[in-house]
Amino acid sequence: MPRRTSEPIQIYQLRVTLRGSHPPIWRQIQVRSDITLGKLHRILQAVMGWTDTHVHQFAIRGKQYWIPDEGDMALRMQIDERKHRLKDVVSRQTSRFTYESAFGDLWAHELLVENILSPQAGVCYPVCLAGARACPPEDVGGTVGYENLLEAIHNPNHPQHEGYLEWIGDNFDPEAFDAEEVNRKLHQLKELERNAQLQRERRDQL
Repeated sequence: MPRRTSEPIQIYQLRVTLRGSHPPIWRQIQVRSDITLGKLHRILQAVMGWTDTHVHQFAIRGKQYWIPDEGDMALRMQIDERKHRLKDVVSRQTSRFTYESAFGDLWAHELLVENILSPQAGVCYPVCLAGARACPPEDVGGTVGYENLLEAIHNPNHPQHEGYLEWIGDNFDPEAFDAEEVNRKLHQLKELERNAQLQRERRDQL
């Protein structure tokens, strides 16, 4: 019987846009097709600039993927994002799906598969190619709250001007984006995952 060959790894080029942001806050990234949705969650947190402190979920073709609460029977019926790979739930170029986090503020991200490519030699994925504008503060109150913050910090006569500046700091620039800094964060994420894998392998050997 001939040996089964594994499917070749492909690279998904994704455009991630924060829904409701005007002008749009977006990132263009490339990720491996075989990553789990759980890993894609961590990548999105890093590239957007979130702090990974809130509940999240993916909405893909009418199904919700997240980390189920083992103590809640109703939530156990949800699909575990850690057990599903990107290529198995999103398989076509031009596919669209949604990533939501911080349900109180409801930061919703539209993800578009711009292209499906072969991996390039020497490139360590994931990688951020481009983007625009800074990530909003985590608990500002969604896109409406963020618009109010921007109005307040740019208007010295706004009643919340001083309070918002004290909270966010004088150096916040809503137009700032640094792809190199994002890729440094992705590199740190890869190092953390590599170290965690080594620790698991050591425990298995004991």
